[in-house]
Order: sequence, then structure tokens, then C-alpha cells
Amino acid sequence: MNPFIEIITQPDNIAIVIMIFMVSFFMVWAFQQAFHNDRLLAAGLPVDGENDKFVDTFKPLVRIELIIALVVMVGLTVWSILVDAPLEEIANPTLTPNPAKAPWYFLGLQELLVYFDPWLAGVVLPSLIVVGLIAIPYIDINPKGNGYYTFAERKWSIIIFSFGFFVLWLLLIVIGVFFRGPGWLWYWPWQEWDHARVVFEPFRDLSSVVGVDSRSMAGFIIGAVVTGAYLIGGMVAPYMYWKKNHPEFLTKLGMIRYITIVFLFINMMSIPIKMVLRLVFLIKYVWITPWFSI
Repeated sequence: MNPFIEIITQPDNIAIVIMIFMVSFFMVWAFQQAFHNDRLLAAGLPVDGENDKFVDTFKPLVRIELIIALVVMVGLTVWSILVDAPLEEIANPTLTPNPAKAPWYFLGLQELLVYFDPWLAGVVLPSLIVVGLIAIPYIDINPKGNGYYTFAERKWSIIIFSFGFFVLWLLLIVIGVFFRGPGWLWYWPWQEWDHARVVFEPFRDLSSVVGVDSRSMAGFIIGAVVTGAYLIGGMVAPYMYWKKNHPEFLTKLGMIRYITIVFLFINMMSIPIKMVLRLVFLIKYVWITPWFSI
């Protein structure tokens, strides 16, 4: 574990370690408050903020923000005194560092380049993230859970958001920072980073599994069928489930909201699916086209 300890204690990685602990702490704290409120609601007891039309923001918000701002300023001052800035030598245009890593907040996108075509990983998926966040207020029809923590009344929304943020986004950042070494190769915590390491992994495309050239017309058709089946099946299956079990909710949601939600969801789920295909089954692309590859 010594190589991993050296990595996490580097000055430019300390902030990421602190972020992981803080995000985990506040996530657990929020869920604890949500479960506590759910028990009160189940018992028929009132919950603070449930029916409030006007809320005093000074005590619960402004005062806390002021205290946190002061604590952060003091913490950053002490940190800057005790820990040296991770400055390196002057940049050399003829020498590329290995590994060449983006800033930590872009490492999730850089990790996506391992599993997706650069156009998809660098343009399409980030755009869908922004569009999805913008669309949330317009596609959310559940009036409950506003002003107070709850899980039972918004379980699917919370599960999907938590999976997308904590499991996918933060996990990809952690992988890029701590598990990707020279050559962007995977290093376990007990492995020493070796700049001379070479790994041969016989990647193949999905159509190659059945003996078809992925760049031929037959391979193009196989990839198109698999991708189309995933998109269409991902659209139809939830619709049939909701129509059978909760038709009133589907009617209230509307077709435009339904298509938007499910389209964003199946695109989000394509990330873990593609990661499993790449890391476990060594499948690089599912569908190769003249314009992009999936």
C-alpha cells in the first residue's frame, strides 16, 4: 500500500481526498435526516418545512453559510502555510508528462475516453449532463419533498441522481486520480507506478465476438441492431411497466416528459454498461460507423 499512500498524500491530491470524505459525510447525513423524516411522516407526525409557505432564511441558511465561509477561509490559510504548493518546473513543449492528466474536475471526462469515442465522451455525454440538469425543474411533477429531507416520497429521483453523481461522476474522478498511472494504465493500490510498463490487451469489437468484421456491412448492421435494441427497449420497457402498474402516473407525466426522462436515463446507464464491456469482456466498441463509434 506504500505507492497508494504516496499518491493520496501528494499536495495536489489532498484536496480530492478531503472532497471524498466531505461528500460522503454529507451524503450520509442527508440520508439520515431523510429517513428520520420518513419515520415521522409514517407515524402521522409533522415535519419541519413540510407545509411552510414562508421560511426564515437567516438562521437556517445565511448564518450557517457565514460560519462555513469563515471556517473555510481559516482552513485554507492554515493549509497554505503547512503544505507547499505542488509547483513543478517550467513547462517544456517537447516533453509530455506521463501520465498526462487533466485537472481533477475533468478527469471523469478523461476516463470516459477509455470507453467511448472522443466525440461522444467529450461532447455528447457532457452536453446531456448539462441538458439533464436544466430539464429537472420542468420534468419533475412530484410536489412532495420540497423544503424538507425525504427519501420515501422521492425514492426514484434520489436513487437515480445519487447513482449518477456519486457512483459515476465521483467514481470516475477517483479512478482517474488514484488508479490511472503512466500510459493511463490501471494500477491497483499495492502496485508501483512503472513508466516502462507495457500491457497487451486484445480488445475486440462486439461483432468480432461472433466472427464478423466490425468494419464490414454485416458488422455495421449488427452494431446498429444492438444499439437500436438497447435504445428502443430502454424506451418501451419502462412505459409498459408504468402503464400496467401506475397508469395514472404515466398520464400525469405526459409523453414528452417521459421520453426526456427515459432518454437521459438510458444514456446515463450506457456508461456503466460500456465500462463492464471494456474492463471485463475486453469489448472496445459496440457499433462502428464512418462518423463515430459507440
